[in-house]
Amino acid sequence: MKEELILILDFGSQYTQLIARRIRESGVYSEIHPYSLSLEKIKELNPKGIILSGGPLSVYDKQAPYLGQEIFGWGIPILGICYGLQLIGKTLGGKVEPATSREYGKARLKIASESKLFQDVSDNSVVWMSHGDYLTGLPEGFSVTATSEDSPICAISDEKKNIFGVQFHPEVAHSTEGKKILDNFLFRICALKGEWTPKHFIESSINDIKNLVGNKKAICALSGGVDSSVAAILVHEAIGSNLVCIHVDTGLMRKDESRQIVEMFQNNYQLSLIHVDATEIFLERLKGVTDPEKKRKIIGNTFIEIFEEEAKKFEDAAYLVQGTLYPDVIESVAVVGSSVTIKSHHNVGGLPEKMNLKLIEPFRKLFKDEVRKIGRELGLPESFIERHPFPGPGLAVRILGDITEEKLAILREADDIFISEIKKAGLYNKIWQAFAVLLPVQTVGVMGDARTYENVVALRAVTSTDGMTADWYPFEAEFLAGASNRIIRNVRGINRVVYDVSSKPPSTIEWE
Repeated sequence: MKEELILILDFGSQYTQLIARRIRESGVYSEIHPYSLSLEKIKELNPKGIILSGGPLSVYDKQAPYLGQEIFGWGIPILGICYGLQLIGKTLGGKVEPATSREYGKARLKIASESKLFQDVSDNSVVWMSHGDYLTGLPEGFSVTATSEDSPICAISDEKKNIFGVQFHPEVAHSTEGKKILDNFLFRICALKGEWTPKHFIESSINDIKNLVGNKKAICALSGGVDSSVAAILVHEAIGSNLVCIHVDTGLMRKDESRQIVEMFQNNYQLSLIHVDATEIFLERLKGVTDPEKKRKIIGNTFIEIFEEEAKKFEDAAYLVQGTLYPDVIESVAVVGSSVTIKSHHNVGGLPEKMNLKLIEPFRKLFKDEVRKIGRELGLPESFIERHPFPGPGLAVRILGDITEEKLAILREADDIFISEIKKAGLYNKIWQAFAVLLPVQTVGVMGDARTYENVVALRAVTSTDGMTADWYPFEAEFLAGASNRIIRNVRGINRVVYDVSSKPPSTIEWE
C-alpha cells in the first residue's frame, strides 16, 4: 500500500488534513507527520515526495518550526505551501519579510514563467491566500514562476532539484485549479501512478490481518455505526469465524435498530455475532438520573462491564478490533505505522487494560469518507454506509431529564417518523445529522373535543462536514408542517413539535 507515499510534514496549518485528503482523492497514499519527525524516520518511510504544510507562525518567530537543509539535498521532490514556501526560502538563503498588508482570501494567480507545477494551469486563475509574511528574496538556483497582486513572489521553483513553493493554498476548494497543481506535483514531478484505491487497501489489509492473527481470535464491539460495521466486515474477510462480534443493546437505541443490525450481519455476512440485550440493567441504573454527565458515565461503565464479561468467555481471544480513524491519530500526534497498526491495548473506548488485548485498527490511517468507500467496496448496504452519526449514550442524551421506558417509546416513534419524512423527501444524504429530542416540558393542547397536557418534542437537523461546526438545515415550511402533523397524530403523548434553529457554535449538535 505504501509503494507510493507522499509525506506531509505538518507545521500547524488548519488545512493540513485537507492536503492529505486531496492527495488521496487522486489515488495516492499520503501520511501526515509532525515537522519534527527525525531524518532517520523520513528515510525509513521512503516517501516519493514531501509536502511542507502551512502554519500560523512567522519563520522569524523564536518558536517557529524549523527544518534543516539536509532534506533538500536528498533528491526527493518537495512542495512547500504558504509557511512551507517561506521555510524553503529562509532555509536555502532567500529573504522573508512581513507583508505590508496581510493577504487573506481570494487572489489572482499570474503565471510568470514555465514550470512543471503549473503545466496546463490557466493564467489568472483564483487561488486562496492566508499569510502575513512573504518572500522578498530568492534562494540561489530558484526562479519566480507566479505572482499575485500582493505577492510579487507567489510561487518559486528549482526545476533541476524538483523543489517548489507556493504562497497560496492549492488544497482549498477556493483555489479553482488547486487540484490540477497538486496533480502536477504528484504525477509530473513525483512520477507517481496513483494506484491507491479502496480495492487496493482492502486486499493489503486482509493480507496483513490474516498474517497477524493466524488461528487466534479477535473480538469486535459492533455498535452498528459506520466505522465498527465496516471494520467488522473487513476483519471477517481476513479471519472468518475467528472474529467474534459483540453487540450490546443498551435499550437506548433507535426504533428496531438492534434487530436490524443483528439481522443484517447474520443474514448477509454469517458473522459470529453475540447479541446481548442489556436493556433492563441499563434502565435500572439510569432510574431517576437527570444529570447528562452522570448518564454518560453510567452508560459507559455499564457497557464496559457487559462487554468485558462477554469477552472473557473467549479465552483464546488475543485482539480487539477498533474503528479508530486518522483524525484521532493526527490529533494525538501518534507515530504512524503500517496500514493495520498493532499496539498494546490501552484505554481504548474506556475498556480496561486488564483485558490484555492487542489492537487491530484497520482504519487508523483513513478519513470517514474513505471508510465509507471501503464499505461500499465490501458490499455494505448504502443504508448503513450513509447513516447519520449516533451518540454512544444513544437516546439517553436525547431525553432531557430522567429515562423511562415510556419516554423512550415516545421518542423512538417521533424520531422514526421524522427520519422517514426526511428520507421520503430525498433529503437524508444532504443532512449530517437529524433526530428528535424529548423535552421535560408539557403543554396544553386540544385533540378532538378534549383538552390535553402532553409532551413537547424538538426536531433537530444540521449540515456539517466534520461535526466541529454545524448549521441548522433550512427545511421548507411545508415539510416541517407535514412532519409535525404526522408526529402529533401518530405518537400518543406528544401534542407540540418545535424546530431547533441553532447553529454550532454557540450551541452543540446534541442537546445534552
